[in-house]
Amino acid sequence: MNGEATTVRPFTENDTPQPEDAYGISKWEAELALRAAAASMETVVLRPPLLYGPGVKGNFLRLMRAIERGVPLPLGSIHNRRSVLSLGNLVDAMIVCLDHPAAAGQTYLLADDENPSTPELVRAIAAALHKRARLVAFPPQLLRIAGAVTGKSAAVSRLLGSLQIDSSRIRGELGWQPRQALAEGLSQTAEWYYRKLAADNRT
Repeated sequence: MNGEATTVRPFTENDTPQPEDAYGISKWEAELALRAAAASMETVVLRPPLLYGPGVKGNFLRLMRAIERGVPLPLGSIHNRRSVLSLGNLVDAMIVCLDHPAAAGQTYLLADDENPSTPELVRAIAAALHKRARLVAFPPQLLRIAGAVTGKSAAVSRLLGSLQIDSSRIRGELGWQPRQALAEGLSQTAEWYYRKLAADNRT
């Protein structure tokens, strides 16, 4: 929503949204539609970063599959910071917003306490899956070239770049705190993943 990367400082609610793909643009358009309807209802906008938890899909699920299958990942030389948010912490924030009178009409950015680098996230996922993280040191510039050649520049940029969220506003105004640590959220995600894998293998 706010953009695909941060450099100097984390994103805050005061930053002008700069969605860069169809998904981000659709979310921004949905926010605008909600604001237009706000005269007849109370609305609260919550902007999470990368979500993980039971039922996760997309790139996060593909990363889990690669780690579980022992695929070597050329991500060992990446030095970045990525904000993430567990599904449990998102649900907690939604409940707080429903109950707190000061939430009406506000926009809040959400994030876990941890801001892991891409290699740290891979190691944490591997630990949750009870697997060994097979990280290979590979020059980031060569990864960018490979992304350009294969038409996956955007995906590679997300892996390499930082994207940090400042969630201090909702913490200060509503008293919300992420109760679930990264390891706990990933453990629940891994349990769901293995149940899904077992169900898929039976069909």
